[in-house]
Amino acid sequence: MTSNLPLPAAVSLRDVGKSFGDTPALRGLDLIAPAGKITVLLGPNGAGKTTAVRVMTGAMAPDQGSVRTLGHDPERHGESIRSACGVVSAKPALYDRLSGTDNLEYSARLHGLTGSTMSTSIAMAAGRFGIDHALDSQVGGYSTGMKTRLALARSVLHDPQLLLFDEPTSGLDPESAQAVLVLIREMTDEGRTVVMCTHHLVEAEGLADHIVVLEDGTDLVAGDPASLVREYWPDDLVDLSIISTPSPLADLSFLSGVRNVQPTEEGAQIVVDDHSVIPDIVEALVKAGARIRRVTPREPTLEELYFAVRRTARDLGEGRMSVEVSR
Repeated sequence: MTSNLPLPAAVSLRDVGKSFGDTPALRGLDLIAPAGKITVLLGPNGAGKTTAVRVMTGAMAPDQGSVRTLGHDPERHGESIRSACGVVSAKPALYDRLSGTDNLEYSARLHGLTGSTMSTSIAMAAGRFGIDHALDSQVGGYSTGMKTRLALARSVLHDPQLLLFDEPTSGLDPESAQAVLVLIREMTDEGRTVVMCTHHLVEAEGLADHIVVLEDGTDLVAGDPASLVREYWPDDLVDLSIISTPSPLADLSFLSGVRNVQPTEEGAQIVVDDHSVIPDIVEALVKAGARIRRVTPREPTLEELYFAVRRTARDLGEGRMSVEVSR
């Protein structure tokens, strides 16, 4: 596993294994969630994301390895850990025959909230996730998105230090999903730690401070997005859209700092040592008579990074000691 982690850990899993019968769910998993940051667990269905979250809270005991959540062992201090956590599962359990208020009050009382403190917490949480208008209605009549919002509100009633979200935008329309992601960022800005499971890479784009890619119950790679991009996508790219006849692209290969020129339908994708060479590229094209429509320095998307990581891990697993990530 690759990790650049100067921050203290809110969650630490070391060599954790967990099986259900003869089926392994976690296999030697190493996982760190930095305090006060958003850690996103990425991976396909069955990668072990949900099982890892359950182990963090002590809801499930590992067969092997060490787990520390907020500095404690969940097997010994599970109750205190769970009281400091807010959890939203992929399919949150709610009481359909009760109102939204009743659901929140029940959860608040479980966390020791009563009286005006409870009322204030419910009002703030419901307002934050935009469910306050429906609190008097039975939850059985809620849409899937409204149930998700209620579950999110329930998770923060007791002002938890650690938030564990498993597919938190499941069932939400794009606008509501974006609003929830913004709220998640706000909660880390207030000092909370978030661990979020998702296989929707677009959701994690721009949100994750720390990424852990899982597959088959183990960690393929972990680190902050910028470091992972530099490791698995080391070249700087420039997309060119040009109008030119004949094409002067061949001349670019002689420029210092240009490593490769690949023609595309619109122009070219150029691999450079550094984006600082872009002015030289533009000057050379103009001198050669090219009409430039657009020059776009490009950073790989999280989706591209994710598949590059999985491809590299798969190739190494097949015994290839040196892999060049294909674009």
